[in-house]
Amino acid sequence: MHLRKLSSLFDKWDLLLAVIAATHIILAPYTKVEESFNTQAMHDLLYYRHKLQEYDHFEFPGVVPRTFLGALVIALVSSPLVAILHLLKLPKIAALYTVRVVLGMTVLGTIFALRLQVGRQFGRNMSTAFAIITATQFHLLFYLSRPLPNVFALALVNLAFAYWMSGQPKNTLRLLVFTAVVFRCDVILLLAPIGLTLLLIQAVTLWDAIRCCAATAIVSIAVTLSLDSLMWNHWIWPELHVLWFNSVLNRSSEWGVSPPYWYFTSALPRAMLAAFPLSLVGLVLEKRIAKYVLPVLSFILVYSKLPHKELRFILPVVPVLNISAAAAIARIHNNRQKPMWMVAHGVCILLFLLSVVATVLMSAASYANYPGGQALHTLHQQETNVSNLEPRIVHIDTLPAMTGVSRFCEKGPPWRYSKEEHISIDALALQNFTYLLNAHPRVPGFDCLIAVPGYAGVRLQLSVLAPIHLAMAPKVYIHGHQQSGLIDHVRWPRCQSSSA
Repeated sequence: MHLRKLSSLFDKWDLLLAVIAATHIILAPYTKVEESFNTQAMHDLLYYRHKLQEYDHFEFPGVVPRTFLGALVIALVSSPLVAILHLLKLPKIAALYTVRVVLGMTVLGTIFALRLQVGRQFGRNMSTAFAIITATQFHLLFYLSRPLPNVFALALVNLAFAYWMSGQPKNTLRLLVFTAVVFRCDVILLLAPIGLTLLLIQAVTLWDAIRCCAATAIVSIAVTLSLDSLMWNHWIWPELHVLWFNSVLNRSSEWGVSPPYWYFTSALPRAMLAAFPLSLVGLVLEKRIAKYVLPVLSFILVYSKLPHKELRFILPVVPVLNISAAAAIARIHNNRQKPMWMVAHGVCILLFLLSVVATVLMSAASYANYPGGQALHTLHQQETNVSNLEPRIVHIDTLPAMTGVSRFCEKGPPWRYSKEEHISIDALALQNFTYLLNAHPRVPGFDCLIAVPGYAGVRLQLSVLAPIHLAMAPKVYIHGHQQSGLIDHVRWPRCQSSSA
């Protein structure tokens, strides 16, 4: 492909999105508990390969089983780079950066594909507006490199809408069915209104839609059933378990309940920022986007009936709502010389400036939200120059395991790690642990060596330059066994209350 043709597909705005996404990876490399299954799965696929008995999910299966397909694809693509890193004897954390970059580039590619179709269908100004909106939002670019089932769904939903805009509705249905069967069963709630829309606008016939969806569903079930039954060591269709757990048993509410309007009053305003009100304006100003946006709004309305709600559940449809906001911005920009539109243009600029400020604040808060990963990194760094080969056994408690610690963060001998649960705080000294990572400032039999801070909220202060302050507080503590001579080889900062 000629360079000129490439430049017509990707421009400076695409580069800006890539730079922002890469910045998020560099400044927040660790992963949280929601991402743990796919993170550990990618690690195990890369390092243990066929040794299934070593895989993390047998010891920590999670609340519901998940598919290995997304992790497998990313691990396969990343494996040549990870092999080079291994030859260079770089730590495994470099492999975590690699798989996240590969995942991020994959999802970004689908956003570029969607943006390309926006430009072809609605014009270059609207395509540019779509890129600017995405660049000034925090959640989409922060999450697109995080190995969540919702992120794999995001990539496929982006492609589904891109196919729809390019005049290939059957591929839209195929991708949505595949996504619902393999990655996120809740995409059924999006498939239904999109399928109905395609029938109403006569993009497909009823018989063609049934035949297309049925064939895709059969193939998708065969794929996930065969792969995941092998990986879980028993017959399993993961998303069927998720559907049963969430919809039939309604056990997702055990993780919290939000009011029906929460997605519209909290999640969408935070995810979209300035684009949220503009998306409603765009729906009025550009009638051609209604067929794409109304099914998405229907999806959110129906989804709102489930009591447990999280922003990431609706993340896959945010780019489509951004298209609606881009329509409003393009129309306002094109008419900015007219008196009434000039005011609207000024309001748009103000809204986006506020969005940038909000994105910077949310980014800073999120970067400080992985004290577990930072604590393990700090422990390794403190012992960098210690040549003693005596085994170091680190016990990782629930909080650090939920806030950044994964197998990618571990080192080889003499380091060993344990996530053994249900050990009382008084019984820890009776174990053979050298170090502890936990949320307790004092543990009997151990010295508190380092207190690792984490995000503790937003504070307002009397300052013109910085009226908003991000508060930090100790979150994870590193303890050393009092009877271990290893802690005497390092000059530790020590906590304020250093001893039990």
